Amino acid sequence: MSADLFSPSVQHRQIAGVDEAGRGPLAGPVVAAAVILDPGRPIEGLGDSKVISGKRRTALALQIRQSAWVGVGIAEPEEIDRINILQATMTAMARAVSNLPRLPDHILIDGNRVPHGLPCSAEAIIKGDASEAAIGAASIIAKTLRDDLMLRAALRFPGYGFEAHKGYPSAVHRKALIALGPCPIHRFSYAPVRAVLEMRDA
Repeated sequence: MSADLFSPSVQHRQIAGVDEAGRGPLAGPVVAAAVILDPGRPIEGLGDSKVISGKRRTALALQIRQSAWVGVGIAEPEEIDRINILQATMTAMARAVSNLPRLPDHILIDGNRVPHGLPCSAEAIIKGDASEAAIGAASIIAKTLRDDLMLRAALRFPGYGFEAHKGYPSAVHRKALIALGPCPIHRFSYAPVRAVLEMRDA
């Protein structure tokens, strides 16, 4: 879907879209991105990163970084374990907004919750990554950045298959988790990881 088919739900001069990647995995960070698009530099093909091919996502992410204003925020596994994934996601989103190089007039957030402490008005839009260009752009940035981080993690912690499943609870990941035990980037508060720890301690 091209950018010109999106219709922002409110008319503001500087609209930031915010989305995250990595709420469901057993390992790795949750990554959020905030994007303010430049109306003078439209980007074709924005949308939900989950339905865009990896090659196309990478190309779009580069174009977004070249043509828009981008901020990112990360919550590491230790923080996820300490404050829970919902609060860590909200924190990462707020960090992404605070890292934007310019202040937005309004913020559109994918989902059904708005983080606390944002610098301007904001609204949550369910499935906003498929209906709002700026959220779609944020979805692409968050997904590609998190995937890159998990590729690096695969080099640091070989054997888990992070390069393939990116920390999500696939059969391959669960098998490696049982065989090797959790590594430092696993989320120890998540039940499957906790169960392996308990099994190994028994």
